[in-house]
Amino acid sequence: MSKTILITGSTDGIGKACAMTLLMQGHRVLLHGRNQAKLDALRDELSTRFGSDRVTGYCADLSVLAEVCALAKAVRADHAQLDVLINNAGVFKTTQTLSSDGYDMRFMVNTIAPYILTQALLAIVPKQGRVINLSSAAQSPFEVSELLVPSNLSSGAVYAKSKLALTMWSMSLGTQLKASGPCVVAVNPKSFLGSKMVQEAYGMQGSSVQLGADILVEAALSERFADAGGLYFDNDIGQFSPPHQSAEEQALQTRLMETLAQLNQHANSI
Repeated sequence: MSKTILITGSTDGIGKACAMTLLMQGHRVLLHGRNQAKLDALRDELSTRFGSDRVTGYCADLSVLAEVCALAKAVRADHAQLDVLINNAGVFKTTQTLSSDGYDMRFMVNTIAPYILTQALLAIVPKQGRVINLSSAAQSPFEVSELLVPSNLSSGAVYAKSKLALTMWSMSLGTQLKASGPCVVAVNPKSFLGSKMVQEAYGMQGSSVQLGADILVEAALSERFADAGGLYFDNDIGQFSPPHQSAEEQALQTRLMETLAQLNQHANSI
């Protein structure tokens, strides 16, 4: 059965490869990008190949709270049901480390934006639906206060913190929704794939992004992930596994979820 699937950051890299794979399997894909020209070009290319009724494009800068909310509003206006949300968009190295709303760019795009987008779209994701959050093998401990203030740490350090925070809220929300659905799961697509992010961060080509796309497609559609809510899948070892040990700190998780709820409330008041 054909599903409607939104992939953030789908104009290149893993997201684009995932979109292509899902379209080839007969699904309807909602593309997202922050560059309108690039998004339009990809949408036109894929519409010509797969049909305009199966490809839609949404432009939004996920570093801006108002645009995250606008994206969710546009998707809800256009679609009564969203079967799968893949929060793929992320940032590692950036010359602008402060978002327009005053948050660290890495935490904003990698942790806060996917939470706000997910909360806004849950109403149209069915019980059997799925939310796939792109985590990473790079995870390190953080303080919840770091979500609210700019950081002077290296790109790699902040990226790892933001990905652990993403993994933690995925586990918390996934566990909360375990009985009612949808399934929320965090996935490390595989380390050192040949994405633009890896090339910018490490100066290396990496392995095929299709390896990452394939696990996202599996997470979105396969039975193996049907009851994976609250879990973390590590594609470096090809199985579900514990994330960084700090993810199990209940007090930290509680503070994180409270802070994200406050940020979500703030975003929706803008």
